[in-house]
Formats: sequence, C-alpha cells, structure tokens
Amino acid sequence: MKLKISLLLFLAGFLNLPAQTNNSLVEKAKRIHEKVITIDTHNDINVANFTENKNYTMNLGTQVNLPKMDQGGLDVSWLIVYTGQDELTAEGYAAAYENAIQKFESIHRLTKEYAPEQIGLATNSQEVRKLVSEGKKVAMIGVENAYPVGKDLDRIEEFYDRGARYMSLSHNGHSQFCDSNTGEEDNVWLHNGLSELGKKAVAEMNRLGMMIDVSHPSKESIKQMFELSKAPLIASHSSARALCNHSRNLDDELLDLFKKHGGVVQTVAFSAYVNTEKNDAMGDAMKEVYARRAKEKGIEILSNKEVEALNEKDRKAYFEKFREVREEAGSEIDRLKDEVEFVNVSDFVDHIDYMVEKIGIDHVGISSDFDGGGGIAGWDDASESLNVTIELVKRGYSEEEIAKLWGENLLRVLDEVEAVAREMQKS
Repeated sequence: MKLKISLLLFLAGFLNLPAQTNNSLVEKAKRIHEKVITIDTHNDINVANFTENKNYTMNLGTQVNLPKMDQGGLDVSWLIVYTGQDELTAEGYAAAYENAIQKFESIHRLTKEYAPEQIGLATNSQEVRKLVSEGKKVAMIGVENAYPVGKDLDRIEEFYDRGARYMSLSHNGHSQFCDSNTGEEDNVWLHNGLSELGKKAVAEMNRLGMMIDVSHPSKESIKQMFELSKAPLIASHSSARALCNHSRNLDDELLDLFKKHGGVVQTVAFSAYVNTEKNDAMGDAMKEVYARRAKEKGIEILSNKEVEALNEKDRKAYFEKFREVREEAGSEIDRLKDEVEFVNVSDFVDHIDYMVEKIGIDHVGISSDFDGGGGIAGWDDASESLNVTIELVKRGYSEEEIAKLWGENLLRVLDEVEAVAREMQKS
C-alpha cells in the first residue's frame, strides 16, 4: 500500500494534479491501457542483444525488452532493420545488405528460438490481434533506409518475405531512391525528390503491400510519394514542425496530405523533435555530466556527425561504450531534473494534440524511437508507457480515441495498404 501511495504522489506531481484526483485518473488510464492494443512503431535494435546468452527475455540496459514491455503494458514493438547511409556503390550496397540480413535474422531468433512463448512475429493486423489475445507480446519489422536494397528491386520482396511491413527510402543522407531531409542543411540535393529507381520502388512497395515510411525523406520526396502511391503512407516516427522546427518533422502542408490520402503520423518521443529549446538546455547540462564520466573511463564523446561517419562496427562499439557511461551517470542525470526542465510527456502530447486538431484523430499515432536516441522524461523506456495514456486521459481523450492513437490507426492503414496490394496483384 505504501508503494502504491508513493507512486500516486509521484504521478500527481508529474501531472500537476491533487493526489486524490490523480488516483481516479490513473485507475481510469490503467483500465484503458490494459484494454487497448498499444503499438510503438519504431524501436532500434543491436544484433549483440539477440544471442542465446544475451537477449530480450532479459532486462538488459536497452529501452525496449520483454520485461520492460510487460512492466509498461506495451503490446507491440516494431523492431527496426536500420542501416546507416554510405556511398552509393556496389560495395556499399553489399555491406548494407549483410547488415540488414543480420538484423532480420536476429528478430526471427527472438520470436522463434529464444522466446516463442512470450513474443511472436506479426505481419498483419489479424496476427497482431491473435497474439495479443493469447497474452503474448508482438514483434513487427520495419526497415529504416532502403539503402541495403541497392539497385535490385527484387530485394524489396525479399525483405517483405522476411517480415518487413514498412520501409523508408532514405535516412540521414541522400540514397539511390530519394533525397533526405538532411539536404536542408546545405540545400544540396541529389534527385530533387525521388529518383527514377525510387519511383519504381514506390510502385513495388504498393504491389507487395509494404507501407511506405516518410519519416526521413525530404519534403519534395514525400510530396512525390503521395502523388505516386496508390496506398496511404505512414511517418513511423515524426512530429509536428509547427511546434518544433526540425527538418525531421512534418509541416502543415505535409500533414494535410496525410489527411487527404488517409495515412498516419506516428508522433515521436525524440526530445530534439519535440521541443528544441528544452532539448538544447537539457543536452548542454547532460553533455557536461557525460563528458566528465566518459573522461574517467577514457572514452571520447563524439558529435552526431562524427558518429554518422563511423562504419557500422565502430558505431556499434561506440554506442555500447556510451550506454555504459549513460547507465553509470543515471543518478546524476536524475538530479539534473531539479535544475533543468527536461522534455516530457506533456510536451510530447502537445504534438499529438496539435496534429489531432489539424488532421483528425484517425491520422495520428505514437512512437518512441527507443534505442535509437528517443526517450523523454516520463517515457524514457517501454516500462513507462502507461504515462502516455495517463496524459491522454488527463487531456480528455476517450477510450476509443486512445485506442486509435495507440494502434488502431496504424493497423487500419496496414489493412488498407494490403487491400491495395491485393487489387494490384489481381490485375
């Protein structure tokens, strides 16, 4: 009882509500959270965490794993086959393809070998609902960056057969398929939107029933995808540019296209894309702590550009070392919250509010980008997923609306994309 009261008092402070009022609100949020299907559409993975001796059945230092999903009531995690952008060469494509296959195989090992009684792989909405009804967690697969496809469009079908149900055509840097949002930094573009190969990739993804993810491509690329695609699009992890002016976010013109074409924007809990001012102040304070801790361990803290320049192996090694620094600095970072205002769940839901008002409740969803840089105060790993529902209840969202935001909108779009594919395959 004492633990429960302490938790409620903590949440009361977090939500700025009296403890008595918060008790009723939290109980309502819990009932809704347990009832609806909760889907997070973007969680990065490291193949080192998919071995027999170290995997997601254990409470690893990762933001997502099965114990944390259980604790936070998160039903579905889209595990991401991510490959960083490299040179547009046969050698680059080959290395990226190998990296992608390793990640596909890692996810399959989790669901088939390590934890088949706890988590299953789903490739459509029916499989999601079946697994949830059986009390299991659900893994789905998204591909972040089509770079490993190379110039062989047959690989899109291979990725589909391996379980991928969405893919973005670029990441940080222009790909062989389309320009990236990063072109805004220097106004240098490779294709002025989609390449001819990119246009063919859109058609192939439509034919297969793979959702097209526009979270990283440039604005012109996204507009062209909307023009060409016969199926709705998704943004697997993006927020509203009107509230945070970052090139990774979607401006009002692009948001309107999601409403017009029936897609869904999965609001992302990545602090730099939620509130720039708070993120920068928080980042400066945290950098001092991490730099001091890293120096003690003989580790050099790299800039984002320096990290992007690393090859895949060195990048993994760096992130492993940085994760150790982050874990060891945890208590000191927590104390910073008394001095610096962190980006929090309320800031995150501000983006949901904005987009719901702008394009409607049917076109907005939820994502974290956990283990890929995402995480905010109050939702810093999967175990804290209930806090998002609490904030939604606080703001007056109904159970039906919360169900749509947490997963039903995304599943509807997946169904619609599959329906388009069936019609295309008939003809």
